[in-house]
Amino acid sequence: MKRVKVAPSLLAADWSRVGQEALDVEKAGADLLHLDVMDGRFVPNITFGVDMVKALGRCTELPLDVHLMIVEPEKFVEGFAKAGADTITVHAEASVHLHRLLEMIREHGVKAGVSVNPGTPLGLVEPVLSMIDLLLIMTVNPGFGGQTFIAGMEQKVKAARKLLTAHHSAAELQVDGGVNADTAPCLIRGGASILVAGSFVFGHQDRAVRIRALRG
Repeated sequence: MKRVKVAPSLLAADWSRVGQEALDVEKAGADLLHLDVMDGRFVPNITFGVDMVKALGRCTELPLDVHLMIVEPEKFVEGFAKAGADTITVHAEASVHLHRLLEMIREHGVKAGVSVNPGTPLGLVEPVLSMIDLLLIMTVNPGFGGQTFIAGMEQKVKAARKLLTAHHSAAELQVDGGVNADTAPCLIRGGASILVAGSFVFGHQDRAVRIRALRG
């Protein structure tokens, strides 16, 4: 079994020293930096945009994993791609032309990801599995950090892994929401290959200890 990757979520970092926070988790052994872009419409919160992604690219060598929790994501793909995003993940629920949107991301030379909310059936993304590099399963309702893992969502992670296997997909299976040392083992057993963790990592002084705890 491959070692699970850990993607600390910048949403939980100290934004008064965001560049140092990014560098800190890089030194602590993180594999990616997860960036939640929120617009106050798709989710009830507002975070940051293209300029923050561009600035972070100057602070860290970590791949920038950009998660667009926004409406009309097609209007912003080019900007985030040019800003240095390595992966752009969009919500299946946010686009009526998901196939076209994923094509757009790939045309900009960026890895394409698709995300589903806890209440969204996996069947919604099955038609586009051949186009993605990453499938993100939300295990909390998106919009805020520090939420508790929704009971039973580990079964959806297992189902997602089975779906990817059935389609002979090499896409990463990423999980975001309530990920900590207690929930990580069942997610890894279920087939998750990337764990996104915000407060569990950034809320502790020794980030390396927390990253190792997620890997088990």
